[in-house]
Amino acid sequence: MARDRTAWLKGGEARCLEGPAATRDPKRLVLLGPPGVGKGTQAELLSGHFGACHLSTGDVFRTVAKLDADQRSPAMETALQSMRQGGLLSDDMVLGVVRERGRCFKCGGGFLLDGFPRTVEQARALDALLGAEGVELTGVIAYDLPVDRLVARLSGRRVCPRCNAVFHHDTHPPRTEGICDPCGAALVQREDDRPEAVCKRLRICRSTLEPVIRHYEEKRILIEVSAQGTVREVFGRTLRALSESCSDSIA
Repeated sequence: MARDRTAWLKGGEARCLEGPAATRDPKRLVLLGPPGVGKGTQAELLSGHFGACHLSTGDVFRTVAKLDADQRSPAMETALQSMRQGGLLSDDMVLGVVRERGRCFKCGGGFLLDGFPRTVEQARALDALLGAEGVELTGVIAYDLPVDRLVARLSGRRVCPRCNAVFHHDTHPPRTEGICDPCGAALVQREDDRPEAVCKRLRICRSTLEPVIRHYEEKRILIEVSAQGTVREVFGRTLRALSESCSDSIA
């Protein structure tokens, strides 16, 4: 069941109409991994399994663009202006938006943080934010997949320029090759989904992700999971790794 994430998506004084039920052992997890590794899919499955909210920073920034000007905080406005100008969001911009949502980290149902932190500076800032809220992470799950599989996943994506439907020639092909199922428009491959662009993006991502992984290794809360196989296989592998990690920490 999808969780009401109003407080996370809108920030400010917004409140969820119905948050997840408080549990005796709320899971508070960070999900790491390169583009195409399947973090979002696993986050949704874990959310349903544990009853925790899927807190995606990508969803926040997509929502910001749809809010009226009087609904956006200064931090959100700054981030939106940068996105509209095609600029990259700095650590300060991202942290400003996340800090406005700090109370979401105290939710009694737990959370699955997806898309943040992306740099070691953001990881350290998250440590400080959680410490101020009196919250500890259950673990940090780092998904990994060989580069050739990541390139195949990302470069196989096709999108509809008319209705924005997304397909994949291996995992979610259209009924008619090259044609959008809902509206019949010709599908296209985005420039940043071409293999050479994907490889460049993955190199950049790995250079920033590796220090984040080392940061959580040093804190002894990193849980490494292979993203090879089907969605269900990866999900089962994740649950087993979490169970083993929690058992180790108790022992």
